[in-house]
Amino acid sequence: MPPRRRRPPARRPRSPGKKRKGAVDSAAEEATVEAVATEVAPEDVVLRPLDIPRVLTVKELGDLMELPPTDVIKELMKNGVMAAINQSIDFETAAIVAHDLGFEPSEAAPEEGDDATEAGQQGAVIEETEGIELTQRPPVVTVLGHVDHGKTSLLDAVRKANVIGGEAGGITQHIGAYQVTANGQPITFLDTPGHAAFTAMRARGARVTDVAVLVVAADDGVMPQTKEAIDHAHAAGVPIVVAITKIDLPGAQPDRVKQQLAENEINIEEYGGDTICVLVSGKTGEGVPELLENVLVASEVLELKANPNRPAIGTVIEAGMDRKSGATATVLVQTGTLHVGDTVVVGDTSGRIKAMIDEDGKRLKAAGPGEPAVIMGLQDVPQAGETVTAVKDEKSARQIVVQGLRERKAASLHAQPRVTLDTLFGEISAGKMKELNLILKTDVQGSIEPIRQSLLQLTSDQVRIKIIHSGTGSINEQDVMLAMASSGIIIAFNTRPEPGAERLIEQESVDLRHYDVIYNITEDVEKALHGMLEPTYKEVITGHVEVREVFQVRRRNSVAGCYVRDGEVTRNDLVRVFREEEQITETKIASLRRFQEDAREVQTGFECGVVLEDFTDFQQGDLLEIYHRERDN
Repeated sequence: MPPRRRRPPARRPRSPGKKRKGAVDSAAEEATVEAVATEVAPEDVVLRPLDIPRVLTVKELGDLMELPPTDVIKELMKNGVMAAINQSIDFETAAIVAHDLGFEPSEAAPEEGDDATEAGQQGAVIEETEGIELTQRPPVVTVLGHVDHGKTSLLDAVRKANVIGGEAGGITQHIGAYQVTANGQPITFLDTPGHAAFTAMRARGARVTDVAVLVVAADDGVMPQTKEAIDHAHAAGVPIVVAITKIDLPGAQPDRVKQQLAENEINIEEYGGDTICVLVSGKTGEGVPELLENVLVASEVLELKANPNRPAIGTVIEAGMDRKSGATATVLVQTGTLHVGDTVVVGDTSGRIKAMIDEDGKRLKAAGPGEPAVIMGLQDVPQAGETVTAVKDEKSARQIVVQGLRERKAASLHAQPRVTLDTLFGEISAGKMKELNLILKTDVQGSIEPIRQSLLQLTSDQVRIKIIHSGTGSINEQDVMLAMASSGIIIAFNTRPEPGAERLIEQESVDLRHYDVIYNITEDVEKALHGMLEPTYKEVITGHVEVREVFQVRRRNSVAGCYVRDGEVTRNDLVRVFREEEQITETKIASLRRFQEDAREVQTGFECGVVLEDFTDFQQGDLLEIYHRERDN
């Protein structure tokens, strides 16, 4: 919870105590206030200057102010923050406490090495300020598209064309990134598995891609994953170059593919748009030189520049543990130059670079802006998307790692939650949000367009509604990653999340809204925009029950003889009935019995008899999903 901000122009004296009704008459109260005001007038108060680091512990703040830590803890509690004596707090929190205790706080000048850390923490979007030293850097390209549409063949063709044009290297190995040359200019390709990895890195704050190459097979055309890749590229705001592959196959229909692209908001130059489209063949290499040239054209307008003469900052593309080399990481340098022997900080680990190699297995002495390299010498394996920052020495590296850990702990004290429909109005009112990103998933294709149109009509002068991705089927991890990367909200219409996605939603606190009536979607979003949304309730799945026997009772009633597979079932719980993985009804438990006795609840591994409200058509093998709704705080 963030501390309540209390920063008056001049520190006001505190009253000796709060007045209770009937405890002190008004004359006495006025006399007391006047006496205190006379003794300590606001204009006479001199706030003592105090330099506070970006992050420090409660005890360290007390030491700085020469006050016992208990005084600091009391002030923190008054401001809504619960912290122990050795817990870290950030500058903003410490400054509020210090001001209330009679100090004029200011942020202490960063120690040497902190500047590099701050720049690295910005992720891949690095704004260079030393204009006189800036030089052009290679564009970074990610290849996206549907499975089996020729992404791997295209990347192989690009590499072969480059080897033929230049000198062949040593043993080629997969490092997740490599460089090629077109018209004398280098281009860096990221060999990622697809848009899932692309978005996962964005969700962690890493923005490394400058241009996206969208691969579409000439025989298959635009497929579901193609649409997902388009939406993910649009959400990332990167320019797209279309590569229509497999043009050498008998069933190739490039014109049909171009038409399908236009229907999915990709307007190619041939049809009056601004998206470059190239016909290529990974098998013969036809069109590959033209593709590389057009990637350079698309990147020219971006004016990609960097300063090679500063400490390096980059991003981890891949990482792993090698039996011979230890922890290794493929790093894309984004600014500065990384040298063998440099000490680097990578997330929660650090190390001194013992060796660097390129994708051909050749040893490197240095890697400049836009160049990928595998580095060795890290203490632990970092995560993909972590920032790599070169620092002065190993002592500085250890200090920065410890400082980073403390800052993250301090930030977690009052971490800001993700945007939800509940908090939307406050974000809009504070001017923090101009665009509401929505991910829409439905059970059938026919539901997408009416929901999309009804939501887009809610766009106003204050906030724009943007459907950044829509599709059918269950909610998967890629949908959740996209919501995380774009600060979006997931709207689910008659569909459910997959188990992995459900865990990620819970872990990352992504807002997921379930609906079965279109009108309710637009009504909730409209209410959220105007700050009138009612409290929401989340579903909590408590167990799964398998129907093993069906017993007829009286004329039309039937009882399901069940076995509780996991969790528990409680009388009056809500139930979804699934038959062969398809939901056939949603209702409520009317009666729950163990043998001949009524039961309040039945645990895992026990049998029970279940009667549902308004449903008697049980079949052996049906699965009952038991859940209840509770208020979502």
